[in-house]
Amino acid sequence: MTTKLDCLVIGGGPAGLTAAIYLGRFRRNFVVADAGASRALWIPKSHNHAGFPEGVTGSELVGRMRSQAVKYGARIVSGTVSELEHLPDGTFEATLEGTQVSAQTVLLATGVIDKEPALPNLFDAVQKGLIRHCGICDGYEVIDHKIAVIGHGETGLGEALFLRTYTADITLFSLGEPLRLDSAQRQKMHAAGIKAVEEAVTQVEIDGGKIVGLTMNRHGTLAFDTLYSALDCAPRSSLAGALGAALDNHCVVADEHQRSTVANFFVAGDVAKGVDQISVAMGHAAAAATAIHNSLRE
Repeated sequence: MTTKLDCLVIGGGPAGLTAAIYLGRFRRNFVVADAGASRALWIPKSHNHAGFPEGVTGSELVGRMRSQAVKYGARIVSGTVSELEHLPDGTFEATLEGTQVSAQTVLLATGVIDKEPALPNLFDAVQKGLIRHCGICDGYEVIDHKIAVIGHGETGLGEALFLRTYTADITLFSLGEPLRLDSAQRQKMHAAGIKAVEEAVTQVEIDGGKIVGLTMNRHGTLAFDTLYSALDCAPRSSLAGALGAALDNHCVVADEHQRSTVANFFVAGDVAKGVDQISVAMGHAAAAATAIHNSLRE
């Protein structure tokens, strides 16, 4: 990495790895900085990703994409980019695990961090598919289940209303916080038959590979089949913000070629403004990598 790279890809999830496959096949000199924190790795099994009719685990999908990228020459470096500077000539200097890296272009594909509920047994329950985060991804798999949604405000209610397509038995838990719903929102909730509990949850009860209940001091243990966390997420956009790129609700704003408002700085995946889906992230990455290749040709 002593010579200037054509591109530094920051992020080793589905967006970053898709970009790596394209850039490798474009015969570009690039590096992927992978902090190993892709939330795709948490997916127990995805059933809405095209080409896998029996479903695919997040780790298998990311592993396949990584192998494909390496096949076409991708250099994947484990580590975090701590600093990124946009130089007067339009190129970039980055600090990757203490090493300086120079690049003509940068593709940011750092994703988002889910705001997890403060509950015990969390990672174990997510891995077993018992705590979910994406009704778009897996609502079909919980048809007629008894569902608990952890959330409050517009985000929590929105998730509960979305899941109402799949089941009539939904309870919204605010974990001891106010629901923060106005009268019109409460009317929507009641009209949809969604129940609400504002008491704090002290334990997620898991037995025999399924959630058997949520325990509270006053309500005791209430039984459910599936639990969704709807506490929103935080885009990993601090590097973009430090460069002065335009943000919208902390997501990076981009044009149809995934160019940000900073010259030669591109963005793909959940950190970009759009629908948080693996298929969307891959589309972003394909567009961004092609635009990067064409800009370098010029």
